[in-house]
Amino acid sequence: MPGAEDHLVEAVRAGRAQRVRELLWAGADPESADDEGTPVLCLAVGAFDGYVAQALLDADADPLRPLPDGTTPLLRAVASGDADLTGAMLVGAADRLTQEDQEALLACARRWSETGAEAGLGRVTGATGPAGRRRIMDRYPATEYDMITLGGESVYDGHSAVLTCLEAEFGVRRPFEELLARALARADGTHADWLETTAVLGHRLDDETWEAALSLRSDPDPLRRLFAADLVWHFVLLDGPPRCEEYRFERRALDVLLPWALGETDPTVLASVLKGLSELDDPRIEEVVLAHRTHPDPRVRMQVPGALRRTRYAFTHPEAWEVLAALARDADARVRAIVCEHLYAFEGRGLACADILAGFLYEDDQLVRIKAVSGLADADDPRCVDGARLIGPVDRTEWPDTWLLDAVWRYEHRHGG
Repeated sequence: MPGAEDHLVEAVRAGRAQRVRELLWAGADPESADDEGTPVLCLAVGAFDGYVAQALLDADADPLRPLPDGTTPLLRAVASGDADLTGAMLVGAADRLTQEDQEALLACARRWSETGAEAGLGRVTGATGPAGRRRIMDRYPATEYDMITLGGESVYDGHSAVLTCLEAEFGVRRPFEELLARALARADGTHADWLETTAVLGHRLDDETWEAALSLRSDPDPLRRLFAADLVWHFVLLDGPPRCEEYRFERRALDVLLPWALGETDPTVLASVLKGLSELDDPRIEEVVLAHRTHPDPRVRMQVPGALRRTRYAFTHPEAWEVLAALARDADARVRAIVCEHLYAFEGRGLACADILAGFLYEDDQLVRIKAVSGLADADDPRCVDGARLIGPVDRTEWPDTWLLDAVWRYEHRHGG
């Protein structure tokens, strides 16, 4: 009869993170291995499953466990090209790494980054191309990679991101231009290589990096302007005590982003500029944002609700609810989903908010329907009861937090149901 460890292996292979956590809470060993001796943490790495890996790490699975082939789960994560998974595993391992360990990890990441994922797989498997390639949206967190497959093995092509992550963790400070080149090599503002580079530079929060970023904002290449806008957003997001006195980059960012939002012509860059403004609080922002509420590109319109929301409790502009209602009927589902995201947990609920949420009950996206029902229930709006019937089947075992799913139960309990 299968034991707890067998069930754990099965759950890890199936990618059922919540089931993995339940088994671990019940006493399953996080160092369990399959019939071939592969630790479950390595199975999660091989599947690029950050949620399962995080569950195992939270239960003290060892990312530095020595393996028969001379590797460790952490080293395998580095070779996988998954920067987010590598970063998660570093959290529990960084203080135990020797200088020799650090050098081995950096060498591995550098080798893969320099040769490329396809050539690296050819070296490992002995197979020749062409390799398979498909775009992946990794859920942990939402980060894009290309998955490269050759000789029956697969890796993500995020090894430059992994290298950037490791260097930052180990105190290796690369020049701005070198990190910029890594990001631009992708020519892709949504890839892990780009995102890791802007995150690492954003954490520096120093004048040198700030000035280097601003020098790109008038560059004729929109990709370089996008890099600058993304980096300013990181500075704004991370600024504040105890790291920076008096929010000095927030003040500077407002003076930079307000005129930039009015003059930027590239929609991708403009969306990033508006995202930066949404982290700031100044009444001038509302008028600038409203100028883009009917922009032809949905990526720009998606930024309007967040930038209009000045506090947790109120949209203060007199046209705000009219604009939100219009965006809730937008032709693009992503824009509608963003409006729902901002309103379902909005604490300053009123009839206008509830009416907009009720309009999301027939959305194709189940998560949007769930959030709309939750928002109506928490606002004590009876439309949540009929809305719950429209949600459809939900696998509750895959929800680490069922608070959203239980909103109608809480509503009925409050009303004696």
